[in-house]
Amino acid sequence: MGLFSKKKKPEPTAQPADQSSKESSGAREELEKFDPEIRPGGVFMVQLLMKNPCPLPPREKMAELLSRHIGKVEAIGSSAEPGKKACASFAALDHMVEFKDGKGPVMFSVIDCDPFRPETIDELRRSQMWSCQPHRDRILSECKYAVFAHDMLGGGLPAQIRANLLMDYLEALLELYPECEAVYFINSGKLILADEIRSGEFKGLDRYIQFAVNIRFFNIQDTNDHVIDTLGLSLLFIEDLQYHFHSMDPNWVVNHACSMATYILKNNRPIKDGDTIDGITDGQLNQNIQWKCHFEDALIRPNRAVLDVNMAEYASGSRPQ
Repeated sequence: MGLFSKKKKPEPTAQPADQSSKESSGAREELEKFDPEIRPGGVFMVQLLMKNPCPLPPREKMAELLSRHIGKVEAIGSSAEPGKKACASFAALDHMVEFKDGKGPVMFSVIDCDPFRPETIDELRRSQMWSCQPHRDRILSECKYAVFAHDMLGGGLPAQIRANLLMDYLEALLELYPECEAVYFINSGKLILADEIRSGEFKGLDRYIQFAVNIRFFNIQDTNDHVIDTLGLSLLFIEDLQYHFHSMDPNWVVNHACSMATYILKNNRPIKDGDTIDGITDGQLNQNIQWKCHFEDALIRPNRAVLDVNMAEYASGSRPQ
């Protein structure tokens, strides 16, 4: 396997579902200044969407259920001060993070039910909710309430351990809140029906790719070019993927991106700048076709580093020889 090098950005503007969006760029060394929702190693954030308000479960019940999913936990706080939303927080004692001056546990918090504000989700994000497209408008209009949940210090864990821990946490949340209709992943903009997660179809690290990683599709205005990229891998200190191409079935590229993301996560980010990977013929991987990869800045916002896949004769944009 191998990768590729930095290319020039195309002049046309990307269009998500006929909605124009601005291209973005930025140096990799400035990543820490970027949107906290996609900051590498940042806080994992989800909203559990539901039609009716529901109370915060008893702290003892939450601790017992979390322990079954993520290992030993300890309640570290529960606030219900006047004017503030009730919040329950727990330390995951089986998941310790090393610091310069010691170590401490990953922590999880659940904030009590609050009115859901779908108007805060912009058109770019709405247009990329492919996993829930037939149900998107219904969910965003019918679900009037949301429970916000997040982790803290999880960025200090190795990628595979954190990915599994986050999905275990998510499964615990859906058991705590059977009323949940859908889950909105704030980090990636992905919206997915809660019952798809509850089905148990996916196991282990596959859960993170299928649930938390959003594969997006854009048309480039005034051209026949497309961009397919991912959002959600950067949370694990893994570069998201990007394909800028023409004349190939986008569904084939989406499948390639899903396979690539899974391979990269399961093999501890094995692809280096300038390596090559298997390409596609008639929708199938072909070892005789090698696509070169390079780390560069994302073409489509949010600003972040991506692993750009040069699709050879299908590639769009200028690339170095």
